[in-house]
Amino acid sequence: MEKVESKKTVSLVLGSGAARGHAHIGVIQAIEEQGYDIVSISGCSIGAIVGGAYATGCFDEYKEWALSLDKVSVLRLLDMSIFNGGYIKGDKFFEKIEEILGAPRIEELAIDYTAVAVDLLYQKEFWFQRGDLISAMRASSAIPSIVSPVSINGRKYVDGGVLNPLPIIPSVPVGADYIIAVDLNGPADNLARMAEKEDGDDGPAWWNSAKSLFSKNKQDEVEASYDVESWGRLQTINMMFETMQESLTQYKLAGYPPDLLISIPKDISGFYEFWRAEELVEFGYQVACKAISGLESKQSVYHSFPKG
Repeated sequence: MEKVESKKTVSLVLGSGAARGHAHIGVIQAIEEQGYDIVSISGCSIGAIVGGAYATGCFDEYKEWALSLDKVSVLRLLDMSIFNGGYIKGDKFFEKIEEILGAPRIEELAIDYTAVAVDLLYQKEFWFQRGDLISAMRASSAIPSIVSPVSINGRKYVDGGVLNPLPIIPSVPVGADYIIAVDLNGPADNLARMAEKEDGDDGPAWWNSAKSLFSKNKQDEVEASYDVESWGRLQTINMMFETMQESLTQYKLAGYPPDLLISIPKDISGFYEFWRAEELVEFGYQVACKAISGLESKQSVYHSFPKG
């Protein structure tokens, strides 16, 4: 009787990075196409959301919705509350997520799952490995100063990226053949889609990018700039958070290097550009396909892609 070779298993670590998290979708597609079996997911922020969609078996439905987003639909998901410190509440976004995924409990999922958040009262990292999945996702993705903190059982939780933007440790006990980590805060590589500013338009670049939500002309879009002269409050908060996360990620990688690190440049998109799903999914897919091809190489134990 012919012996059937079992698939190599993967513990997947999905990092935080807001809209860049669409790249996670492409990475998952590439891993599955290459014949690997994803047996666990640990995620932070958008990584916890995309990972949760995969763990529930609703990945295709989530991808279809993500690809359908345009500027108008993204704007409709922003439920800012002037009575709650100007935070985005996130109710509309997670109502849609629950519509797609249902209301599963983490312990009932088909694969091992961990969402990482930060407990503000105890000032420490918290792993959601049991309980309501949607609540865990919300807690893991509550970006400080932008999205409202999440209250669960008398505790206040915020985005896990405050302490651990790339949660590798929860994946270690699973014992998969490979640990693959996807870092959405990789070094800037001048890959962001830039557009020329219109003559006479001397407004801040971050504001022009935000205004493009209302623009019908794709050529009017201007990517959020890394030029400090153009920064406003929102851009400054985001850059502070990204700087912190990049430093923390390097610290975590030094302690627990994965078998494969896929690094997505942080300038591939603005953190709020969720309407760019198609190109971000494709970018993640192409990068992952190239990276995975060298995963089983005997020349090196640790791989990082892109190099450096």
